[in-house]
Amino acid sequence: MSEQRIKIETEFIKLQDLLKFAGAVETGGEAKVLIQEGAVKVNGEVCAMRGKKLRPGDRASLDGVTLVVE
Repeated sequence: MSEQRIKIETEFIKLQDLLKFAGAVETGGEAKVLIQEGAVKVNGEVCAMRGKKLRPGDRASLDGVTLVVE
């Protein structure tokens, strides 16, 4: 499993935006489908909310890649 650190300049980033920003998906529609199918975990738990706010220290994982918000 690989890990990618994502530095944000704001208080939070929405899950679907994080996936797009990190290049894990190409479109918001693709992010929506993957999240609704339960393919994305946030802090180790399946998350079905694409608008979930992630703050520094949160982790999202998809297809063996972990995105760490800094």
